[in-house]
Amino acid sequence: MKFEVIGGAENRHRMVQLPHVPCTQAMNTLFACAAAVAFAVGLAHSLLGERLIFRRLRDTGFIPTHGGQRLGEGHVRILWASWHVLTVFGWAFAALLLWLSFNPAYPGSRFLVQVIVVAMLAGSALVLVGTRARHPGWVGLLTVAVLAWLA
Repeated sequence: MKFEVIGGAENRHRMVQLPHVPCTQAMNTLFACAAAVAFAVGLAHSLLGERLIFRRLRDTGFIPTHGGQRLGEGHVRILWASWHVLTVFGWAFAALLLWLSFNPAYPGSRFLVQVIVVAMLAGSALVLVGTRARHPGWVGLLTVAVLAWLA
């Protein structure tokens, strides 16, 4: 049995017994690959967005505020926040996919997979159509959708 101390030094006498749960299933590699791709797409999205777009809109400080004659400061701020919210949501999908890689038969997992696949397909289609296939993001999102669907 494994024991863990709860709290600080004043609670060292209190121990909680953690149950040992053996892993009975192998990891689903397709879900794990989909999670890795989703994480990488999110990382590339934030890093490249900062480098190629928001660096030009930032005068000083962390949050860009300079939108030139077309965008006011508030618009630039919400554009920046929305940009990075997409990364957070992509990483949330990556976390769910990683969890699914260890729990593919968990009740409700098929529903989660369907939601992720539809969301990634819709995102891929939006980027494909919206950029006339000039932005590579649609390929990454489509890859996540296909890997999750095949899993």
